[in-house]
Parts: sequence; C-alpha cells; structure tokens
Amino acid sequence: MAVIVVANPKGGVGKSTLSTNLAGYFAANGQWVALADLDRQLSAHAWLDLRPAGMPPIEEWKIDLDTPAKPPRGLEQAVVDTPAGLHGNRFDVALELADKVIVPLQPSMFDILATQQFLERLAKEKAVRRGSIEVGVVGMRVDARTRSAEQLHRFVEGLKLPVLGFVRDTQNYVQLAAHGLTLWDVAKSRVEKDLEQWAPIIEWASKK
Repeated sequence: MAVIVVANPKGGVGKSTLSTNLAGYFAANGQWVALADLDRQLSAHAWLDLRPAGMPPIEEWKIDLDTPAKPPRGLEQAVVDTPAGLHGNRFDVALELADKVIVPLQPSMFDILATQQFLERLAKEKAVRRGSIEVGVVGMRVDARTRSAEQLHRFVEGLKLPVLGFVRDTQNYVQLAAHGLTLWDVAKSRVEKDLEQWAPIIEWASKK
C-alpha cells in the first residue's frame, strides 16, 4: 500500500484536480483506494459527496492531525490532498504519512518562485534524501512543447527532482469535478488527450 501526498503551499495550482483524478484512476482499476483531505475546507471530501452511486468507489479517509495514523489495513492506495499554505503540523503529518509526494506546479515564474522554497525544503528532508519518500513535479495547465515547459524542466532539474508529466488547461476537469467524476469515469473518446498526458504520471504513482 502506498500513500501519495499532493502538495504545494501555492494556491490554485491544481492539487485537488490531481488528487481526485489519481484516486479515480486507482478506483477505476479495481483497487481499494481512500482519499484524505488536510484542508480545513475539505473540498476533496465535498467532491466525494457529489460522486454518483455506481461509480467505482473511493473511500473517505479522515486524518486526525493530533494522532495521525496509517490508513486501514488492506487498503491498496491512498491519496492525500493538502491545503494552500501548507506548513507546521499539517506539513509534518503529510510527510509522516507519505510514501510519495507529487507537487503540481504551473510553469510561470511567479508560481515557480512561490514554490521554490517548498521544493528546496522537500529536497532537504531526510526521508527524501535517503529515498524513503519519492518526490515528483507535474506541470499544470501547460503545453509540454512550449518555452514555459522548458523553463519548468530547467528549474526542477536544478533541484534534482523529476518532472512526471504535463496536464493541459481544459474544461474537462472543471466539468467532471462538478459531478464528482474523473477522467476514468467517462468515455475514453471524450478525454483521450488527457488520458495520454496522465500515462507517465500514473506509471510513476503506481510503481512500487
């Protein structure tokens, strides 16, 4: 069982989009998956309430910040969504639980600078340095062929962290989220380009 934390202290970078769709992938592939939410607003859990009956099930995992514990025994995958401004106890709990951390990042200089300190802190964590926690970056709302994508690659390579892939800017995510759905809950023909972009992200997230 693996716990994948999706984190970036910068707001509006697509953490919940990554978290819910990652959980949706595992559920669609028949795995027992839980979704946790460290944000006080619990937007990821609110999304679960919108999920239609009959969709591949995603369990709600409630984390007690005072006495955090690993998810239920037998669970195959767990995804943890985190809030903007992640720091202090919430940051410590997220890392304590994590096997992997995915950092969504938009490739603008403003977003990169806002996230730089967080990425540097992650890279210095003992668990990251010794390899017990893996960290990867996903470029959000970007075309992989653009100069912005190249800029993101150069920045992240300086921190010796891999860029797992790029997720394009599309209304598919907004429309699906409004109904508690993910890319894996609708016809492939509707989201074919998006599924292609997710392939390397899923490969990294699924690797034991």
